[in-house]
Amino acid sequence: MNLPELIKDAKNNNRAAQKCLFDLYAGSMLQTCKRYVKCPEDAEECLLDGFYEFFKNIDSFKFKAEPALLAWLKKIMIHKCLMFIRRTNSFDMVSGDMAANIVIEENVLHKLAAKEITKLIMLLPVGYRTVFNLNEVDGYSHEEIAAMLKISNATSRSQLKKSKTLLQKLVTSKNLVHENYRSNKQ
Repeated sequence: MNLPELIKDAKNNNRAAQKCLFDLYAGSMLQTCKRYVKCPEDAEECLLDGFYEFFKNIDSFKFKAEPALLAWLKKIMIHKCLMFIRRTNSFDMVSGDMAANIVIEENVLHKLAAKEITKLIMLLPVGYRTVFNLNEVDGYSHEEIAAMLKISNATSRSQLKKSKTLLQKLVTSKNLVHENYRSNKQ
């Protein structure tokens, strides 16, 4: 069955079509949720809430192409993660003291594998991680982030700058660059 037919059947409450859509996209959408919500069980809760929202509103979706479907699903998942973070009161902005006076090593992140970078991003405080993911990974502007998180544009910019600085500190403090460089040389 092709994607337009699956969407049409899912709109008609066909459970098999809905399960098929879930099976097709749950893996990638769970990865999106895990970038925002640290605890795996909470990320899964956001995923399920997101798919519930997706199927509840699928009638309003006009299928044009798979990228549009993926973008809509991803937007729903990010929204559910942000709502979870707000609901659990875990979205605290971190003071500038945490990232102050850090010497930044140029191109330090280019030497790491994606898996290592993802692990380090998850070590960031929730506010830093959320703004970093929204801007750097998902491509939202500071204006969009400010509206979603109910913060100012300046706070969004500041949190992004601090997140990058802290991320670089985490990389250099763990000697990951040097370990990665040595393992690649062997």
